[in-house]
Amino acid sequence: MCGRFDNAHRPWHITHVSAWTQLRRREMLMSSRVTRRGFLAGLGTGVVAPYVVGSRVLAAPPSDQIRMGHIGVGGQGGGHLGRFAQNDREPTVAVCDVDKNHAENAAKRCKGEVGVYNDFRELLDRKDVDAVVVGSPDHWHGLHTILSCEAGKDVFCEKPMMTTIAEGQAMVRAARRFDRVVQIGTQARSTAAGRYAAQYVRNGHIGKVKEVRTWHYNNPASGWEAPQPVPSGLDWDLWLGPAKWVPYHPKRCHFNFRWFLDFGGGQIRDRGAHIFSNICWGMNVDATGPVSIECLSGEAPKGMFDCPNDFTVKYEFKNPDWNLFWCQPGENYGGAAFGFKYFGDKGELVVNGGDGGIWSPKEVYVEPGAGETRLYVSNDHMGDFLKCVRSREKPVMDVAIGHRVTSLCILGNLAFRVGRKLVWDPAREEIVGDEAANRLLNPPMRPPWHL
Repeated sequence: MCGRFDNAHRPWHITHVSAWTQLRRREMLMSSRVTRRGFLAGLGTGVVAPYVVGSRVLAAPPSDQIRMGHIGVGGQGGGHLGRFAQNDREPTVAVCDVDKNHAENAAKRCKGEVGVYNDFRELLDRKDVDAVVVGSPDHWHGLHTILSCEAGKDVFCEKPMMTTIAEGQAMVRAARRFDRVVQIGTQARSTAAGRYAAQYVRNGHIGKVKEVRTWHYNNPASGWEAPQPVPSGLDWDLWLGPAKWVPYHPKRCHFNFRWFLDFGGGQIRDRGAHIFSNICWGMNVDATGPVSIECLSGEAPKGMFDCPNDFTVKYEFKNPDWNLFWCQPGENYGGAAFGFKYFGDKGELVVNGGDGGIWSPKEVYVEPGAGETRLYVSNDHMGDFLKCVRSREKPVMDVAIGHRVTSLCILGNLAFRVGRKLVWDPAREEIVGDEAANRLLNPPMRPPWHL
């Protein structure tokens, strides 16, 4: 199985033609009717056909200017747009959303006229887009990031960065192959509370850590409900994209997609991507992973949502030896709705929260001494991304770190799904002695989408 993911044996998925060109050609071949998207595919790359086109022609920008495109502008993506909508130094020049209402409302917020797109590939064809904010649903993050990198765009990708291990690996390869800056949106790495807590643990203030436990409230549940007509202006087929086809229901779409394993993966992948990011930083495992993953408890609610509740996952790490427990809901050690606790042989540390809202006790705010670890300083997550776009340095939450962090979320859900302990090789990134589980690291996408 490892050979499928090894760069030496499996070069990245495009060699002579661009990824989005391949996808368009396949889409045409697989379609029995000529569609607008298929027509554009036949024309090849370089075609820009927004359904709302601004009349302004942008001159060549100053070297300091970063021209922004946004893929997914509802919810979190719409929140990110607020930073750029009236910004001259990093102006928004294009927005894209498969919900036409989202896209057009986003364009109205922007200074001047912008291109408005239904299909992200058309946005990526634009030569005047320097960087992209990916705020689409989770199951799209992988392809949106990979194809943005290939198109020469730097990427700020919302968390969780992928839905499968193979997607994460392809995202890292794309960023490196095309020399792109890719920041993952786990904002606690750009907070003083997150940074000082991680430094405090790394520098031995609570001794050797043998165990870390999280707590988080359960996923919501929903009864079975009949499919509904697709709302006007929503391209449901393109919303689903690489995910398996299911009939439309509002509980499968905006925001609520989080509670489906195929789309969002539940609290362990949604908020867990934040919490695990903090823990990996503190335990210095950004470049490795566990050696085993075991689901100790968990039951999917009856109804539409299928992400497990009363969910406990044990991750075993080696060299040094310690265990991580995802506990949902778990024991609340700090009073916040979610958080995590380190257990060291000289003390303990409780951190409340873990996303953009994170609170560490006052004793962690000590400056490192001589020879101690001093972590990367960022106090503005999006600002760090923009700084690195200009400097070409790696950001605080580089895509390779995001891949390792999000792998914990995915492997926890996978252990629940297969119902047995997984032995994991963190160097080769494969499950040892379990080919059936290994195949789930790279499940096929719905055609014509593929890695």
